[in-house]
Amino acid sequence: METENNTVVTEFVLFGLTQSQDVQLLVFVLVLIFYLVILPGNFLIIFTIRSDPGLNAPLYFFLGNLAFLDASYSFIVAPRMLVDFFSEKKIISYRCCITQLFFLHFLGAGEMFLLVVMAFDRYTAICRPLHYSTTMNPRVCYALLLALWLGGFAHSIVQVALILHLPFCGPRQLDNFFCDVPQVIKLACTDTFVVELLMVSNSGLLTVLCFLGLLSSYAVILCRVRGQPSEGKKKALSTCTTHIIIVFLMFGPAIFIYTCPFWAFPADKVVAFFHTVIFPLMNPVIYTLRNQEVKASMKKLLNQYVVC
Repeated sequence: METENNTVVTEFVLFGLTQSQDVQLLVFVLVLIFYLVILPGNFLIIFTIRSDPGLNAPLYFFLGNLAFLDASYSFIVAPRMLVDFFSEKKIISYRCCITQLFFLHFLGAGEMFLLVVMAFDRYTAICRPLHYSTTMNPRVCYALLLALWLGGFAHSIVQVALILHLPFCGPRQLDNFFCDVPQVIKLACTDTFVVELLMVSNSGLLTVLCFLGLLSSYAVILCRVRGQPSEGKKKALSTCTTHIIIVFLMFGPAIFIYTCPFWAFPADKVVAFFHTVIFPLMNPVIYTLRNQEVKASMKKLLNQYVVC
């Protein structure tokens, strides 16, 4: 049945993460445990920041939004992957594939832009402390939050537009455990060289530029921190080190996936697995484990409810 965009294929067959039943069972158990332990931790971070008046600084405002974005991001791929482990034939409809792809890039780009905003927040706090309260006032924070959501939406719309105009008439086997642009465009019944170049310029180049910009900003911050007193220096170094770890976890796999769409590598699925399932749930937890204020507030909150 042919649709308006010349699409004949109405569904795709996912090959999955692995064909080994033993490996599938192991991954299922590990992901399920990880999901049940870490995901509630993300919601606890959000609840802690929302309920503690002492955590009203822009840093915690953006950390709460990071936890929300990562928790939402984890619902795009992981639940379906867990269900597919028990399915003999892993089928996803064309519309569901496009929907998954849209939210994957919408939330992924939103998080990428949020990390840029968080770097700007730290730069202002450390390098221009006297102007921090006026520069990062609540109105500016909400404006930046709106801008990053709109940026993620615009990026995702472009990604979806690259797919919608392509004709799909077979094959329909998608060599992955979820739908993403690099694998889907390879199934198109036309030359996709130009589309892959557009994808590299939209996703790959944008990711690389943001990554280099973030590293440069943190390099400037760390150079400025060297002249601070030991107390402030220790706290600033701890915060910036955490941010840099998250930047590498977020951007490393993304650069690997979206800057090399023309070639397939054996590690593609493994990198995609960590990028879409594991790292999103870990990011806010890493921030929290290195932030004494959030940890103290979380302990206080848990003790309050345990005693009650």
